[in-house]
Amino acid sequence: MIMDAYTGFASVYDQLMDNIDYDYWCDYLISLLKKNGVPPEGNSFGNNLVLDLGCGTGNVTERLAKAGFDMIGIDYSEEMLQVASEKGNTDILYLLQDMREFELYGTVAAVVSLCDSINYITEWDDLVQVFRLVNNYLDPKGLFVFDLKTEYLFQEIGEQVIAENREECSFIWDNFYDEEERINEYELSLFVRGEDGRYDKYVEEHYQRAYSIEEIKRALEEAGMEFVQALRAFTEEEPDEHDERIYIIARERGK
Repeated sequence: MIMDAYTGFASVYDQLMDNIDYDYWCDYLISLLKKNGVPPEGNSFGNNLVLDLGCGTGNVTERLAKAGFDMIGIDYSEEMLQVASEKGNTDILYLLQDMREFELYGTVAAVVSLCDSINYITEWDDLVQVFRLVNNYLDPKGLFVFDLKTEYLFQEIGEQVIAENREECSFIWDNFYDEEERINEYELSLFVRGEDGRYDKYVEEHYQRAYSIEEIKRALEEAGMEFVQALRAFTEEEPDEHDERIYIIARERGK
């Protein structure tokens, strides 16, 4: 059965993503927040509330909470949020919402979105709408930090099959990148071992879009936000055409 993205994947997501150094990622993210006026003790309004948009199983959300931020996590996958909530941090508010139409009860000091969640927004109007909503729920001059997979990375992956075999779960990732549409499509087949020793198969289809920095600047401008900086991931350097992941920093403008 073909399922929505991050449905069957949710139960084994943390196992298969064990190659990601979330501590390192979050140390870098926290350094960007502090440098741009959002430390754990709060911004100039005394607000230290941060929204993790596309929070998944809460790996980033949990670490930011431990660093002292008050956290909200939003994701459209009920299964991923279930895993996040089972990690036991009752101080985090997890909300089941689509980032294209999310709602909050007030403003936050910062919005963050990692693990290429923004790449999953494949339509221009939806991208602008997400940025508008972020702008709406930020404090004046509030901060928006997100990462992106680059077109260079999608081109490098291209059309190929990637597989990994583990005892508890295995996957086959059938990837295709459409150069003209700039859409990366992959069919993910998961084989998850059950309590009876047999394996359940799940098939999900994922779609991500490549955006240039200039396109991101235009979308932010259209949404009423201020573009601040683009960075090569985990550095303070400007990105180049061979970077596989970049970070974007933007601000709320004009409340």
